[in-house]
Amino acid sequence: MATLTPSGLHRSTNRIDEHEIVRQLNDALGATLVAALAGVKSRQQPNDWAKSGGGMPRPDAWNRLQFAHQIWTALQEEEGRDIARRWFIGGNPLLGESTPIMAIREDRHADVRRAAQAFIDGDVDE
Repeated sequence: MATLTPSGLHRSTNRIDEHEIVRQLNDALGATLVAALAGVKSRQQPNDWAKSGGGMPRPDAWNRLQFAHQIWTALQEEEGRDIARRWFIGGNPLLGESTPIMAIREDRHADVRRAAQAFIDGDVDE
């Protein structure tokens, strides 16, 4: 069972190209949800960020994308792709019934990490 320690998650994400991180999130969640969690208005921006040589998001959006990728990777490895996606878009009791997408957008990273860990550990129902 994975433990979502900030240092371990941060290390794994830092070894991946920035554009690849966005490509993986776009593939997993779709550009619309990636734009929502990053806090940007344009649904096209995540597609632009995913292109090699494309622009990169501003620092606050980039922090959200890195964090989302860390949580996505851990959930996907433990629970599988479909369940990880449903977790990201479903209301979560540990987040006040907010979705993890919106909690990440609101920079509630510690809350999201705890909710993801509880899910992996089986401490809450989906």
